[in-house]
Amino acid sequence: MPARVLVVDDIFTNVKLLETKLSAEYFDVITATNGRDAIAICEQDLCDFVLLDAMMPDLDGFEVCRRLKSSPTTMHLPVVMVTALDQPSDRVRGLDAGADDFLTKPVDDVALFARVRSLVRLKAITDELRARIVGSRGIGLGDPLAAASAETGQNGHVLLVDDRPSSHERLFSALSPFHRVEVESDPQRAMMRAVEGGFDVVLISLALQGFDGLRLCSQIRSLDRTRNVAVVLIADMDENARVLRGLDIGAHDFLVRPVDRNELVARVRTQVRRKRYADRLRDSVQVSMELAVIDGLTGLHNRRYLDLQLAALFAEAVQRDAPLAVLLLDIDHFKSVNDGWGHEVGDEVLQEFAKRIRNLTRGIDLVARYGGEEVVVVIPDASAEEASLVAERIRDRVGSTPFGVRRRSETLHVTVSIGVAARQTGDVTAASVMKRADVALYQAKEEGRNRVIAQAA
Repeated sequence: MPARVLVVDDIFTNVKLLETKLSAEYFDVITATNGRDAIAICEQDLCDFVLLDAMMPDLDGFEVCRRLKSSPTTMHLPVVMVTALDQPSDRVRGLDAGADDFLTKPVDDVALFARVRSLVRLKAITDELRARIVGSRGIGLGDPLAAASAETGQNGHVLLVDDRPSSHERLFSALSPFHRVEVESDPQRAMMRAVEGGFDVVLISLALQGFDGLRLCSQIRSLDRTRNVAVVLIADMDENARVLRGLDIGAHDFLVRPVDRNELVARVRTQVRRKRYADRLRDSVQVSMELAVIDGLTGLHNRRYLDLQLAALFAEAVQRDAPLAVLLLDIDHFKSVNDGWGHEVGDEVLQEFAKRIRNLTRGIDLVARYGGEEVVVVIPDASAEEASLVAERIRDRVGSTPFGVRRRSETLHVTVSIGVAARQTGDVTAASVMKRADVALYQAKEEGRNRVIAQAA
């Protein structure tokens, strides 16, 4: 589906001119002739990109942009202001209002299309994150979009790659009051620092001696560790073609020498804010994914995750003809803990129980709350005998050290019974292994509890 561009201008001929040009480049175009209609269109999520005239009656473009960028509903929309104003102070005013770029009339078509494609591509990534966290509002995360929108773009971590001291000293001087700035003159070392440094923005001079700055841009955008870092190019006035190429390969923005200090500060602030906005959305996605598969009380994986992963681990074991073992653990007399001490203490016991199990299992082992006080441990590449040794260590650790309860002012003696089973040649599904582990657990209970029983068949 082509990107939908909203063109906002109170002069009809300007609207038609941009509409014709964009349609010829296969964009879908919708139009508005005033700021209020433009805001309404954006709030209804009817566009992917806004081309906004700065000088309009009633609400001018600066105020429209400010309102769009201050709302969690619309702040993710790329906004490019198009105007006859050509002073650096005008660009800074637009950037301060939240605009992603500021193009001066008459607009160069190639530059316009490159900017639209670049920002639409970046927005598509944000849209995917936004779509994935909409449901998280209902699972205790509050409003992730509002939280992400609160980012100011200050105190960023910036890497400046420039091998001309006279240049990087001026840039450093302009940015350092607002951000933590590091300077690197060697592009090879710059790549290593970008990977390890946790930067929000990397500024790359295209005038590096003996090295193509666009190659560094491409490398940063291609690596997993750095692909979310904002890249801003610094170009000379005659490097328009290279700037456009840079936008095409993933640069987020650019500045042209001589660099205006205020514009530099405004553009870097915009990139820090956008990058952190996306980071917060990614964090929210990660949290919502964890909440979907994690048991809220114990911090172990939940039953749903167990069912999915156990099936996958079983299938892999069958394919490799490898062993696979399952432990089914159940706290002895747990009902008496809840009845005699209360459910709050019962919860404390479950939390400590889960902690001890995690401490005695490997990272590759699957540990999940099966239900109530039962826990399942799936151990890849382990025979019944090897799994029994793990089970015995858990049983001993649980039974030998009292559980501190009621903020550790009192202690409680707890024991656990464990059934052990391993994959056998005739097993068709993981359910067969689980059933044998359940039978073994029942046998451990019948034989007096606080013991490990391995079911052979």
